[in-house]
Amino acid sequence: MVTIDKIFQASVVLKDIIRPTPLAKAYGIAPECSLYLKPENLQNTGSFKLRGSGYKIAMLSEEEKRSGVIACSAGNHAQGVALAASKCGIESLICLPDTAPISKVEATKGFGAQVCLVPGVYDDAYSKALELKEEKGYTFVHPFDDEYVIAGQGTIGLEIMNEMSDVDAVIVPIGGGGLISGVACAIKSISPHVKVYGVQAAGAPSMYNAIRSGHPDALPSVSTIADGIAVKKPGDLTFKMVNEYVDDIALVTEDEIAAAILALIEKQKMIAEGAGAVSVAAAMFQKFPIEGKKVVSLISGGNIDVTSLSRVIDRGLMKSGRTTNLLIELVDKPGQLKDVSRIIADCGGNVISVHHERNGDTESINGCYLRLTLETRNYDHVQEITQALKNEGFKIV
Repeated sequence: MVTIDKIFQASVVLKDIIRPTPLAKAYGIAPECSLYLKPENLQNTGSFKLRGSGYKIAMLSEEEKRSGVIACSAGNHAQGVALAASKCGIESLICLPDTAPISKVEATKGFGAQVCLVPGVYDDAYSKALELKEEKGYTFVHPFDDEYVIAGQGTIGLEIMNEMSDVDAVIVPIGGGGLISGVACAIKSISPHVKVYGVQAAGAPSMYNAIRSGHPDALPSVSTIADGIAVKKPGDLTFKMVNEYVDDIALVTEDEIAAAILALIEKQKMIAEGAGAVSVAAAMFQKFPIEGKKVVSLISGGNIDVTSLSRVIDRGLMKSGRTTNLLIELVDKPGQLKDVSRIIADCGGNVISVHHERNGDTESINGCYLRLTLETRNYDHVQEITQALKNEGFKIV
């Protein structure tokens, strides 16, 4: 089992492998609490995963090192194993789902690993890795359900407590559960009163469901922009540890994750992937009782696919009230568009898209629809604009 002694040992072993990630004060993201970020997105390979894989590989026997290692991953664990194996002069083969972002696939190769793309999701890659392990005699490096991997991740908990001994709560993303198991074990062993909260994407609530049902079952499918935590079934060891150490688990929606990614970009000039941003989303949208508390949100990774970043930002803008769509029913006569534009401008809104539809199912036979996309400050600003339009007789559909 994982112990605080093993986590302390891991911190010594990892000194020459990992990069320090000091806490950063967050401004304007969750004003109800005093929020700090643990930026593991700035870690070597862009993710916390190097800690667990680095410690696991360092503890292998010489015979196991000669045989090489194999792993499966949605991307971040792959890069961690690849770099850790390369530092030890060990061959590595990584099975990735073929849905993994190209950037993560290429990064894994760049750290010195061979890559095997497997059709499906993480769990399919896991099955293929076990098959190749038996066939080729590799040592399997599990992404989360392994005591050495968990202990390596637990070094994050030590660092948080060393830097901020008076922290009230730590919020941690959950996929398979290895990260929060290690972090919670470390924190609770040092300061049992500190709350440790876990967060999952609503589209992949495997640990959330497992804790509530009392046993880990596999989800039929997962769907979320937080691909790093899109795990169908948590580990047996991590389930036990989460059950023992973690105070509560909450879910965040896709829109909430997108809003958190956007907030980190704007407020902190920090890039987080979906899995890394769920802990910030939980603080932003008050999923836990943290008002007036000193809180650390763990940003687990920053390896977001740049091709999807613009779509995520668009979702985040919509969720935070920074953009909005309005459908207005008009009487089709001169001056209507001018009046609408004047009202919006007077309220300080900015029209960025206009679509005029004459063939609509309006109440008036001379009616038409006007579809607008606006740049706005927040939800209160949206309400101000819509109320001003209504006050001048316009019908908001």
